[in-house]
Amino acid sequence: MANTTVRGALAIHGQNPQYLVEAVIRNRIYDSMYWKEHCFALTAETLIDKAIELQSIGGVYGNQKPTEFICLLLKLLQIQPEKEILVEYLRADEFKYLRALAAMYIRMTFRAVEVYDLLEPLLKDFRKLRMRSIAGYTLTFMDEFVDSLLTEERACDIILPRLQKRQILEENGDIAPRKSRLLNAMEGNSDHGSIRGRSRNRSIASSHSRGGSNQSRASVRYISRSPSRSRSGSPGSPSRFVSRSPSVSQSSRSGSPSPNIMQTDD
Repeated sequence: MANTTVRGALAIHGQNPQYLVEAVIRNRIYDSMYWKEHCFALTAETLIDKAIELQSIGGVYGNQKPTEFICLLLKLLQIQPEKEILVEYLRADEFKYLRALAAMYIRMTFRAVEVYDLLEPLLKDFRKLRMRSIAGYTLTFMDEFVDSLLTEERACDIILPRLQKRQILEENGDIAPRKSRLLNAMEGNSDHGSIRGRSRNRSIASSHSRGGSNQSRASVRYISRSPSRSRSGSPGSPSRFVSRSPSVSQSSRSGSPSPNIMQTDD
């Protein structure tokens, strides 16, 4: 039962959601100690604590051992949380590895229009991420990771489902043309300082106080306690993923030290 998809789960791209991860990697995940010890009986709420403890992203490392990141991704595919919960994961910007995990899941399971609408704003996130692979640890950034999800055929050693080209969606009127921030800056239409460097984003992210982080985590957990889910709806229903973004409390501006949950990579 521990390796089976939740009862009543909707098919994703015409197949069992767990089958989006190749059989070889999936079987290695089932045999890993992290899966057996930490992923057993996880829910959409309790998975948050595991996700914010992540120290890196990636697929397999060393002797084809699965990373903790890919184990939690498979668990998400297994329990198939509500769309509102995934969007709250994505909006909890204090926890960058939780956001990266949600971005990966959304790329693999959502419709193309929703993927572009939800992930393209993350191209403004320039925080550092550790990438663990067979070659060891490397450094990447959130915007680079999201760009690879939107443009590459493979990410974290997993073959991504086919994503319809943005140009085709624009021609069909399904999505608005993408606005170039660089073009706006060159034309003088952007506000002063609208294009920030990675160092500026790093200092903003590290300034979140304990009160703001706790409130964001509480908001994510609150949405994860939603009532019984409906299986009749389509996974691509556009009205399902709209939810309120958690507001940061006034105490987050007091400049108090940030908890160790949010770590800035050097």
